[in-house]
Amino acid sequence: MLYQVFETQRTMMEPFVDFAQAAAKLFSNPHSPAGAHPWAQRMSAAYSLMYRLGKDYEKPAFGISTVEVEGVPVAIQERVEINKPFCELRRFKRLSDDVKTLAKLKLQPVVLIVAPLSGHYATLLRDTVKSMLKDHKVYITDWRNARMVPLDEGDFHLDDYVHYVQEFIRHLQQRYGNCHVVSVCQPTVPVLAAVSLMASHGEKTPLTMTMMGGPIDARKSPTAVNNLAMNKSHNWFENNVIFRVPGNFPGAGRRVYPGFMQHAGFVAMNPDRHAKSHYDYFKDLIKGDGASVEAHRKFYDEYNAVLDMDANYYLETIRTVFQEFKLVNGTWDVLNRKGEPERVSPQDIRTTALMTVEGELDDISGSGQTAAAHNLCTGIDKSMKLHLEVEGAGHYGIFSGRRWREIICPRIASFIREAR
Repeated sequence: MLYQVFETQRTMMEPFVDFAQAAAKLFSNPHSPAGAHPWAQRMSAAYSLMYRLGKDYEKPAFGISTVEVEGVPVAIQERVEINKPFCELRRFKRLSDDVKTLAKLKLQPVVLIVAPLSGHYATLLRDTVKSMLKDHKVYITDWRNARMVPLDEGDFHLDDYVHYVQEFIRHLQQRYGNCHVVSVCQPTVPVLAAVSLMASHGEKTPLTMTMMGGPIDARKSPTAVNNLAMNKSHNWFENNVIFRVPGNFPGAGRRVYPGFMQHAGFVAMNPDRHAKSHYDYFKDLIKGDGASVEAHRKFYDEYNAVLDMDANYYLETIRTVFQEFKLVNGTWDVLNRKGEPERVSPQDIRTTALMTVEGELDDISGSGQTAAAHNLCTGIDKSMKLHLEVEGAGHYGIFSGRRWREIICPRIASFIREAR
């Protein structure tokens, strides 16, 4: 019922949001009568803020058209390589007319970036993708909004996430001989499971696994996110945060954890910071600080765009990762394609180098949670392991921004290069 109420409210707000957008343009136009008003700039800023607070945020585009490789501009062609019901394997193909540059591009390693399925779209990793394109062939998991997936496509479980990752790894191995995997936040757990099961089967595993800011062992330095999951029962989550998609979407009737609830949780973690950011946006509009205004818009266009998650996947993740800690307790069984349970055994991984990255100020995945992977992967030689703690970095800072570009990305590139 809550989902229907939310959608009804959003629909009723649309005329007011459209009015606010039009009013903001009217008062900012110096050639209109309203633009001559002494308070025109303030009125335009107020309406612009009202518009952005009320508008519906769609999935953003990656928007990566070019990157520079050793000073040479390289064009990027974005396309879907594998199309699954709940995910697209998206490729960023690099194109160049420069013969020497093209020769270098062909020799560079291929990386599968496994994006989080935890509320935001994969475009949140835009900076991650763009930076890695300079030294790697890049693919990313682009997860679909569950409300857009028809019921006849079936449910999506945590086990399915593991199977998707394995399928994408095998696809890249078949195409390139082998690959490297980078997982950011939530997928560190299913990625470790996917590679563990491949190793247990005697399959070829990726050359490297890089795990960044993920809850491998959520018992260590628990954050507000961890505490919520640990202090509420499984039944509480099922009864209070799971709803059916309304009839105006392709996935009508699907049980989901709605994106708007996840967004509310994100904002509730730092309400003062968001309030100040919106007030600063209002002041920057009045001052005419175009750079700051655009930076605010870009951030919140991404931050406010959220997706629904299939209820099965969401509830299983809560139980497996944050309540029963099945990975670190050695009790996690994943159902294979035949419906048979298989135990996840990270100690079986031997030929894949492991790198973990944590931010000193990460308030999503606390200190030590990601590094715990090293204690689980006992079959990997110490010479093939690396841990990096980034001073002053928060959760988003480990995959986006200055610290990512200047400190973390070069270290990952070096780690991948040495493992080839």
